[in-house]
Amino acid sequence: MPAERPPRSTVFRGGLVVTQDAARRVRRADVRVEGGRITDVGEAGTLRAEETVDAQRRLLVPGFINTHTHVANAPLRGIADDRDLAGFLETMFAVDARATDETIEAGAAQGIAEMLLSGTTSFLDLYYGEDAVARAVERLGIRGFLGWAVLDAQFTTQRGVPLDNARAFLGRWKGRPRVTPLVAPQGVYVCSEDTWLGARDAARAAGTFCHFHLSETRKEVHELEAKVGDRPVNWLERIGFLGDGMVGAHGVWLTRREVETLARRRVGIAHCPSSNLKLATGGIAPVVELREAGVPVGLGTDSSASNNSLSMLREMHVAGLLQKHHRWDATALPAQTLLDLATVEGARLIGRADDLGSIEPGKQADLVLFRLDHPTLAPARPEAVVSHLAYSASEEAVDSVYVAGEPVVRARELVREPWERLRAAAERAADHLWAPR
Repeated sequence: MPAERPPRSTVFRGGLVVTQDAARRVRRADVRVEGGRITDVGEAGTLRAEETVDAQRRLLVPGFINTHTHVANAPLRGIADDRDLAGFLETMFAVDARATDETIEAGAAQGIAEMLLSGTTSFLDLYYGEDAVARAVERLGIRGFLGWAVLDAQFTTQRGVPLDNARAFLGRWKGRPRVTPLVAPQGVYVCSEDTWLGARDAARAAGTFCHFHLSETRKEVHELEAKVGDRPVNWLERIGFLGDGMVGAHGVWLTRREVETLARRRVGIAHCPSSNLKLATGGIAPVVELREAGVPVGLGTDSSASNNSLSMLREMHVAGLLQKHHRWDATALPAQTLLDLATVEGARLIGRADDLGSIEPGKQADLVLFRLDHPTLAPARPEAVVSHLAYSASEEAVDSVYVAGEPVVRARELVREPWERLRAAAERAADHLWAPR
Protein backbone atom coordinates (compact mmCIF):
# COMPACT_ATOMS: atom_id res chain seq x y z
CA MET A 1 0.00 0.00 0.00
CA PRO A 2 1.45 3.44 -0.88
CA ALA A 3 2.11 5.91 1.90
CA GLU A 4 -1.00 7.76 2.95
CA ARG A 5 -0.75 11.46 2.09
CA PRO A 6 -1.02 13.37 5.34
CA PRO A 7 -3.26 16.45 5.36
CA ARG A 8 -1.54 19.79 4.97
CA SER A 9 -2.08 20.43 8.69
CA THR A 10 -3.40 18.50 11.67
CA VAL A 11 -4.30 19.48 15.21
CA PHE A 12 -4.28 16.90 17.98
CA ARG A 13 -6.97 18.46 20.14
CA GLY A 14 -6.84 18.60 23.92
CA GLY A 15 -4.51 15.70 24.68
CA LEU A 16 -2.44 15.25 27.80
CA VAL A 17 0.98 16.03 26.31
CA VAL A 18 4.26 14.73 27.69
CA THR A 19 6.31 17.40 25.94
CA GLN A 20 9.81 16.29 26.99
CA ASP A 21 10.79 19.94 26.55
CA ALA A 22 13.56 21.49 28.67
CA ALA A 23 11.15 21.91 31.60
CA ARG A 24 9.72 18.39 31.09
CA ARG A 25 6.19 19.82 31.14
CA VAL A 26 3.13 17.59 31.09
CA ARG A 27 0.12 19.67 30.07
CA ARG A 28 -3.29 19.64 28.42
CA ALA A 29 -2.66 21.14 25.02
CA ASP A 30 -3.32 21.23 21.30
CA VAL A 31 -0.46 20.10 19.08
CA ARG A 32 -0.43 21.43 15.53
CA VAL A 33 1.46 19.61 12.77
CA GLU A 34 2.20 20.89 9.28
CA GLY A 35 4.51 19.49 6.64
CA GLY A 36 5.49 16.64 8.93
CA ARG A 37 6.71 18.93 11.70
CA ILE A 38 5.24 20.33 14.89
CA THR A 39 4.43 23.99 14.38
CA ASP A 40 2.72 24.85 17.67
CA VAL A 41 1.90 23.50 21.12
CA GLY A 42 -0.88 25.70 22.48
CA GLU A 43 -3.67 25.86 24.99
CA ALA A 44 -6.29 23.16 24.54
CA GLY A 45 -9.02 24.18 22.13
CA THR A 46 -7.15 27.12 20.60
CA LEU A 47 -5.37 25.81 17.50
CA ARG A 48 -6.88 25.21 14.04
CA ALA A 49 -5.89 23.01 11.11
CA GLU A 50 -7.16 21.16 8.06
CA GLU A 51 -7.70 17.99 10.12
CA THR A 52 -8.57 17.63 13.79
CA VAL A 53 -7.79 14.53 15.85
CA ASP A 54 -9.71 14.34 19.12
CA ALA A 55 -7.01 13.56 21.69
CA GLN A 56 -8.86 14.38 24.89
CA ARG A 57 -8.73 10.74 25.99
CA ARG A 58 -5.16 10.29 24.78
CA LEU A 59 -1.67 10.74 26.17
CA LEU A 60 0.68 12.23 23.56
CA VAL A 61 4.29 11.12 23.91
CA PRO A 62 7.32 11.59 21.62
CA GLY A 63 8.06 8.46 19.64
CA PHE A 64 10.54 6.14 21.34
CA ILE A 65 14.04 5.74 19.90
CA ASN A 66 15.48 2.21 20.11
CA THR A 67 19.24 2.71 19.95
CA HIS A 68 20.41 -0.86 19.35
CA THR A 69 18.68 -3.62 17.42
CA HIS A 70 19.20 -6.42 14.93
CA VAL A 71 15.66 -6.09 13.67
CA ALA A 72 15.85 -8.76 10.95
CA ASN A 73 16.25 -11.38 13.68
CA ALA A 74 12.57 -11.13 14.63
CA PRO A 75 11.73 -14.60 13.16
CA LEU A 76 14.47 -16.05 15.40
CA ARG A 77 12.68 -15.24 18.66
CA GLY A 78 13.07 -18.34 20.85
CA ILE A 79 15.67 -20.07 18.70
CA ALA A 80 18.52 -19.84 21.24
CA ASP A 81 16.94 -19.29 24.64
CA ASP A 82 18.51 -20.15 28.00
CA ARG A 83 22.08 -20.30 26.73
CA ASP A 84 25.14 -18.26 27.57
CA LEU A 85 26.48 -15.82 25.01
CA ALA A 86 28.90 -18.31 23.46
CA GLY A 87 26.15 -20.87 22.86
CA PHE A 88 23.78 -18.20 21.68
CA LEU A 89 26.29 -16.86 19.14
CA GLU A 90 27.11 -20.34 17.87
CA THR A 91 23.45 -20.83 16.95
CA MET A 92 23.08 -17.34 15.53
CA PHE A 93 26.15 -17.55 13.29
CA ALA A 94 24.90 -20.85 11.86
CA VAL A 95 21.45 -19.40 11.18
CA ASP A 96 22.86 -16.17 9.73
CA ALA A 97 24.63 -18.21 7.07
CA ARG A 98 21.23 -19.29 5.72
CA ALA A 99 19.69 -15.80 5.62
CA THR A 100 18.61 -14.35 2.29
CA ASP A 101 17.40 -10.92 1.21
CA GLU A 102 13.87 -12.30 1.40
CA THR A 103 14.20 -13.60 4.97
CA ILE A 104 15.95 -10.41 6.09
CA GLU A 105 13.22 -8.16 4.69
CA ALA A 106 10.44 -10.35 6.09
CA GLY A 107 12.11 -10.45 9.50
CA ALA A 108 12.73 -6.71 9.50
CA ALA A 109 9.09 -6.04 8.61
CA GLN A 110 7.98 -8.27 11.51
CA GLY A 111 10.27 -6.44 13.92
CA ILE A 112 9.28 -3.00 12.64
CA ALA A 113 5.62 -3.87 13.09
CA GLU A 114 6.30 -4.86 16.70
CA MET A 115 8.18 -1.64 17.32
CA LEU A 116 5.55 0.61 15.77
CA LEU A 117 2.77 -1.09 17.70
CA SER A 118 4.69 -0.46 20.94
CA GLY A 119 5.44 3.20 20.23
CA THR A 120 8.93 3.14 18.68
CA THR A 121 9.32 5.52 15.73
CA SER A 122 13.12 5.35 15.21
CA PHE A 123 15.64 2.55 15.60
CA LEU A 124 19.39 2.08 15.25
CA ASP A 125 20.26 -1.23 13.62
CA LEU A 126 23.39 -3.35 13.15
CA TYR A 127 23.28 -6.13 10.57
CA TYR A 128 24.26 -7.06 7.05
CA GLY A 129 21.86 -7.15 4.10
CA GLU A 130 20.65 -3.73 5.25
CA ASP A 131 19.20 -2.96 1.81
CA ALA A 132 16.44 -5.42 2.68
CA VAL A 133 15.96 -3.77 6.07
CA ALA A 134 15.82 -0.36 4.38
CA ARG A 135 13.08 -1.60 2.06
CA ALA A 136 11.06 -2.74 5.08
CA VAL A 137 11.61 0.67 6.70
CA GLU A 138 10.24 2.47 3.68
CA ARG A 139 7.32 0.06 3.35
CA LEU A 140 6.10 0.55 6.92
CA GLY A 141 7.10 4.17 7.53
CA ILE A 142 9.37 3.99 10.59
CA ARG A 143 12.73 5.78 10.77
CA GLY A 144 15.70 3.44 10.36
CA PHE A 145 19.30 4.32 11.22
CA LEU A 146 20.86 1.32 9.55
CA GLY A 147 24.43 0.17 10.10
CA TRP A 148 25.94 -2.30 7.66
CA ALA A 149 27.95 -4.85 9.68
CA VAL A 150 31.68 -4.71 8.95
CA LEU A 151 34.15 -7.38 10.06
CA ASP A 152 37.25 -9.18 8.86
CA ALA A 153 36.75 -11.37 5.81
CA GLN A 154 37.64 -14.63 7.60
CA PHE A 155 34.79 -14.19 10.07
CA THR A 156 31.95 -13.16 7.78
CA THR A 157 29.12 -14.97 6.03
CA GLN A 158 28.63 -11.97 3.71
CA ARG A 159 29.31 -12.27 0.02
CA GLY A 160 32.07 -9.92 -1.04
CA VAL A 161 34.17 -7.67 1.17
CA PRO A 162 32.14 -6.33 4.13
CA LEU A 163 33.69 -2.86 4.05
CA ASP A 164 33.07 -2.56 0.31
CA ASN A 165 29.50 -3.71 0.91
CA ALA A 166 29.07 -1.00 3.53
CA ARG A 167 30.41 1.73 1.26
CA ALA A 168 28.05 0.66 -1.50
CA PHE A 169 25.12 0.65 0.92
CA LEU A 170 25.95 4.19 2.04
CA GLY A 171 25.86 5.37 -1.55
CA ARG A 172 22.59 3.66 -2.40
CA TRP A 173 20.59 5.01 0.55
CA LYS A 174 22.05 8.43 1.30
CA GLY A 175 19.47 11.22 1.36
CA ARG A 176 16.34 9.12 1.97
CA PRO A 177 13.83 10.71 4.37
CA ARG A 178 13.23 7.59 6.49
CA VAL A 179 16.58 5.79 6.06
CA THR A 180 19.92 6.96 7.45
CA PRO A 181 22.75 4.61 6.37
CA LEU A 182 25.85 4.16 8.51
CA VAL A 183 28.78 1.81 9.14
CA ALA A 184 28.73 -0.84 11.88
CA PRO A 185 31.99 -2.57 12.90
CA GLN A 186 30.87 -5.77 14.62
CA GLY A 187 33.29 -5.71 17.56
CA VAL A 188 36.91 -6.08 18.65
CA TYR A 189 36.64 -9.88 18.51
CA VAL A 190 36.17 -9.96 14.70
CA CYS A 191 37.59 -6.61 13.51
CA SER A 192 41.27 -5.87 12.95
CA GLU A 193 42.78 -2.40 13.26
CA ASP A 194 42.53 -1.96 9.48
CA THR A 195 38.84 -2.84 9.55
CA TRP A 196 38.11 -0.36 12.36
CA LEU A 197 39.92 2.45 10.61
CA GLY A 198 38.38 1.61 7.25
CA ALA A 199 34.94 1.79 8.84
CA ARG A 200 35.80 5.14 10.41
CA ASP A 201 37.01 6.56 7.09
CA ALA A 202 33.98 5.29 5.17
CA ALA A 203 31.63 6.89 7.69
CA ARG A 204 33.49 10.20 7.61
CA ALA A 205 33.48 10.28 3.82
CA ALA A 206 29.71 9.73 3.77
CA GLY A 207 28.99 12.24 6.55
CA THR A 208 27.55 9.59 8.84
CA PHE A 209 28.63 7.72 11.99
CA CYS A 210 29.71 4.28 13.24
CA HIS A 211 27.72 1.96 15.48
CA PHE A 212 29.44 -1.04 17.09
CA HIS A 213 29.39 -3.57 19.92
CA LEU A 214 31.60 -2.47 22.81
CA SER A 215 32.72 -4.22 26.01
CA GLU A 216 29.64 -6.40 26.23
CA THR A 217 31.35 -9.28 28.00
CA ARG A 218 34.27 -9.82 30.35
CA LYS A 219 35.61 -12.48 27.95
CA GLU A 220 35.69 -9.98 25.09
CA VAL A 221 37.67 -7.53 27.25
CA HIS A 222 40.14 -10.10 28.60
CA GLU A 223 40.83 -11.64 25.19
CA LEU A 224 41.64 -8.25 23.69
CA GLU A 225 43.89 -7.43 26.65
CA ALA A 226 45.77 -10.68 26.06
CA LYS A 227 46.10 -9.90 22.35
CA VAL A 228 47.00 -6.18 22.28
CA GLY A 229 47.69 -5.33 25.94
CA ASP A 230 44.75 -2.98 26.37
CA ARG A 231 41.01 -2.81 26.99
CA PRO A 232 38.61 -2.10 24.09
CA VAL A 233 37.97 1.62 24.66
CA ASN A 234 41.63 2.33 25.37
CA TRP A 235 42.74 0.38 22.29
CA LEU A 236 40.17 2.01 20.01
CA GLU A 237 41.37 5.41 21.17
CA ARG A 238 45.00 4.40 20.70
CA ILE A 239 44.46 3.38 17.07
CA GLY A 240 42.56 6.59 16.33
CA PHE A 241 39.11 5.13 15.80
CA LEU A 242 36.97 6.93 18.37
CA GLY A 243 35.23 10.12 17.30
CA ASP A 244 32.27 12.44 17.71
CA GLY A 245 28.83 10.92 17.32
CA MET A 246 29.83 7.27 17.36
CA VAL A 247 27.58 4.88 19.29
CA GLY A 248 28.79 1.80 21.15
CA ALA A 249 26.27 -0.83 22.20
CA HIS A 250 26.25 -2.35 25.71
CA GLY A 251 29.28 -0.78 27.44
CA VAL A 252 28.95 -3.15 30.39
CA TRP A 253 32.60 -3.79 31.27
CA LEU A 254 34.00 -0.25 31.41
CA THR A 255 36.54 1.27 33.78
CA ARG A 256 36.33 4.83 35.04
CA ARG A 257 39.18 5.79 32.72
CA GLU A 258 37.27 4.35 29.76
CA VAL A 259 34.15 6.28 30.78
CA GLU A 260 36.21 9.47 30.81
CA THR A 261 37.64 8.60 27.39
CA LEU A 262 34.17 8.07 25.92
CA ALA A 263 33.09 11.44 27.31
CA ARG A 264 36.17 13.19 25.93
CA ARG A 265 35.75 11.59 22.51
CA ARG A 266 31.96 12.22 22.54
CA VAL A 267 31.10 8.58 21.99
CA GLY A 268 27.67 7.46 23.21
CA ILE A 269 26.43 4.19 24.68
CA ALA A 270 23.25 2.23 23.91
CA HIS A 271 22.28 0.50 27.16
CA CYS A 272 20.65 -2.92 26.57
CA PRO A 273 19.78 -4.29 30.01
CA SER A 274 17.27 -7.01 29.08
CA SER A 275 19.55 -8.71 26.57
CA ASN A 276 22.57 -8.58 28.87
CA LEU A 277 20.56 -10.00 31.76
CA LYS A 278 19.06 -12.82 29.70
CA LEU A 279 22.44 -13.85 28.25
CA ALA A 280 23.99 -13.70 31.73
CA THR A 281 26.92 -11.63 30.51
CA GLY A 282 27.57 -10.47 34.08
CA GLY A 283 28.33 -6.96 35.22
CA ILE A 284 26.07 -3.93 35.21
CA ALA A 285 26.58 -1.10 32.73
CA PRO A 286 27.72 2.03 34.64
CA VAL A 287 24.85 4.11 33.32
CA VAL A 288 24.89 6.58 36.21
CA GLU A 289 28.63 7.19 35.87
CA LEU A 290 28.37 7.50 32.10
CA ARG A 291 25.69 10.15 32.41
CA GLU A 292 27.55 12.00 35.15
CA ALA A 293 30.60 12.14 32.88
CA GLY A 294 28.51 13.58 30.04
CA VAL A 295 28.40 10.48 27.85
CA PRO A 296 25.15 10.33 25.83
CA VAL A 297 23.19 7.21 26.82
CA GLY A 298 20.14 5.73 25.11
CA LEU A 299 18.19 2.51 25.52
CA GLY A 300 18.25 -0.42 23.13
CA THR A 301 16.41 -3.70 23.05
CA ASP A 302 19.05 -5.64 21.11
CA SER A 303 17.79 -8.60 19.06
CA SER A 304 14.49 -10.45 19.35
CA ALA A 305 16.62 -13.57 19.65
CA SER A 306 18.43 -12.34 22.77
CA ASN A 307 15.79 -10.14 24.38
CA ASN A 308 12.62 -11.71 22.92
CA SER A 309 11.00 -8.26 22.94
CA LEU A 310 11.43 -5.03 21.00
CA SER A 311 9.37 -3.01 23.45
CA MET A 312 10.94 0.18 24.77
CA LEU A 313 8.33 0.23 27.53
CA ARG A 314 9.74 -3.02 28.85
CA GLU A 315 13.30 -1.76 28.41
CA MET A 316 12.64 1.36 30.48
CA HIS A 317 11.15 -0.77 33.24
CA VAL A 318 14.07 -3.22 33.34
CA ALA A 319 16.72 -0.48 33.11
CA GLY A 320 15.28 1.34 36.09
CA LEU A 321 14.87 -1.69 38.31
CA LEU A 322 18.32 -3.04 37.45
CA GLN A 323 20.16 0.14 38.45
CA LYS A 324 18.09 0.64 41.62
CA HIS A 325 18.66 -2.90 42.79
CA HIS A 326 22.35 -3.03 41.89
CA ARG A 327 23.18 0.28 43.54
CA TRP A 328 20.96 -0.12 46.61
CA ASP A 329 19.48 3.23 45.64
CA ALA A 330 15.80 3.70 44.83
CA THR A 331 16.57 7.12 43.35
CA ALA A 332 18.88 5.73 40.63
CA LEU A 333 17.42 6.30 37.15
CA PRO A 334 14.04 7.71 38.21
CA ALA A 335 11.03 7.54 35.90
CA GLN A 336 11.73 10.88 34.23
CA THR A 337 15.30 9.86 33.45
CA LEU A 338 14.12 6.55 32.00
CA LEU A 339 11.73 8.36 29.68
CA ASP A 340 14.54 10.74 28.75
CA LEU A 341 16.74 7.79 27.75
CA ALA A 342 13.96 6.50 25.48
CA THR A 343 13.27 9.88 23.85
CA VAL A 344 15.40 13.05 24.09
CA GLU A 345 18.60 11.26 25.12
CA GLY A 346 18.13 8.67 22.40
CA ALA A 347 17.80 11.52 19.91
CA ARG A 348 21.02 13.08 21.22
CA LEU A 349 22.78 9.73 20.94
CA ILE A 350 22.05 9.43 17.22
CA GLY A 351 22.81 13.07 16.50
CA ARG A 352 19.20 14.16 16.03
CA ALA A 353 18.56 16.19 19.20
CA ASP A 354 17.40 19.18 17.14
CA ASP A 355 14.93 17.07 15.21
CA LEU A 356 13.53 14.25 17.36
CA GLY A 357 12.73 13.25 20.92
CA SER A 358 10.30 15.91 22.16
CA ILE A 359 6.99 17.55 21.31
CA GLU A 360 8.08 21.09 20.52
CA PRO A 361 7.73 23.47 17.56
CA GLY A 362 10.23 22.65 14.83
CA LYS A 363 10.60 18.99 15.75
CA GLN A 364 9.52 16.11 13.54
CA ALA A 365 5.96 15.05 14.33
CA ASP A 366 6.89 11.57 15.57
CA LEU A 367 4.08 11.02 18.06
CA VAL A 368 2.57 8.15 20.05
CA LEU A 369 -1.03 8.36 21.29
CA PHE A 370 -1.68 6.18 24.34
CA ARG A 371 -5.19 5.41 25.59
CA LEU A 372 -5.63 7.24 28.87
CA ASP A 373 -8.48 4.89 29.76
CA HIS A 374 -6.23 1.83 29.61
CA PRO A 375 -5.89 0.06 33.00
CA THR A 376 -2.09 0.36 32.99
CA LEU A 377 -2.30 4.17 32.74
CA ALA A 378 -4.71 4.67 35.61
CA PRO A 379 -4.89 6.95 37.48
CA ALA A 380 -4.48 9.22 34.45
CA ARG A 381 -3.09 12.15 36.39
CA PRO A 382 -0.53 14.58 34.91
CA GLU A 383 1.80 14.06 37.85
CA ALA A 384 1.71 10.26 37.43
CA VAL A 385 1.80 9.54 33.69
CA VAL A 386 5.60 9.66 33.32
CA SER A 387 5.86 7.09 36.10
CA HIS A 388 3.24 4.96 34.34
CA LEU A 389 5.23 5.04 31.09
CA ALA A 390 8.38 3.91 32.86
CA TYR A 391 6.93 1.30 35.19
CA SER A 392 3.49 0.05 34.18
CA ALA A 393 2.25 0.97 30.70
CA SER A 394 1.37 -1.92 28.41
CA GLU A 395 2.07 -1.97 24.70
CA GLU A 396 -1.67 -2.58 24.31
CA ALA A 397 -2.25 0.98 25.55
CA VAL A 398 -0.71 2.35 22.33
CA ASP A 399 -3.57 3.47 20.12
CA SER A 400 -1.98 5.40 17.24
CA VAL A 401 1.49 6.27 16.01
CA TYR A 402 2.60 9.05 13.66
CA VAL A 403 5.95 9.46 11.91
CA ALA A 404 6.59 12.87 10.31
CA GLY A 405 2.90 13.58 10.81
CA GLU A 406 1.83 10.49 8.86
CA PRO A 407 -0.29 7.88 10.64
CA VAL A 408 1.50 4.53 10.58
CA VAL A 409 -0.67 2.93 13.31
CA ARG A 410 -4.34 3.73 13.86
CA ALA A 411 -6.53 2.09 16.50
CA ARG A 412 -3.80 -0.56 16.94
CA GLU A 413 -3.77 -1.44 13.25
CA LEU A 414 -0.81 -0.91 10.94
CA VAL A 415 -1.76 1.60 8.26
CA ARG A 416 0.53 0.80 5.35
CA GLU A 417 0.36 -3.00 5.35
CA PRO A 418 -1.83 -5.46 7.27
CA TRP A 419 -0.16 -7.46 10.01
CA GLU A 420 -1.52 -10.74 8.65
CA ARG A 421 0.47 -10.28 5.41
CA LEU A 422 3.63 -9.44 7.35
CA ARG A 423 3.08 -12.37 9.70
CA ALA A 424 2.71 -14.85 6.86
CA ALA A 425 5.97 -13.70 5.27
CA ALA A 426 7.76 -13.84 8.63
CA GLU A 427 6.52 -17.40 9.23
CA ARG A 428 7.90 -18.44 5.84
CA ALA A 429 11.22 -16.85 6.79
CA ALA A 430 11.20 -18.74 10.10
CA ASP A 431 10.51 -22.03 8.28
CA HIS A 432 13.63 -21.43 6.19
CA LEU A 433 15.87 -20.26 9.05
CA TRP A 434 14.86 -22.73 11.77
CA ALA A 435 15.01 -26.05 9.92
CA PRO A 436 17.12 -28.05 9.70
CA ARG A 437 19.42 -26.87 12.46
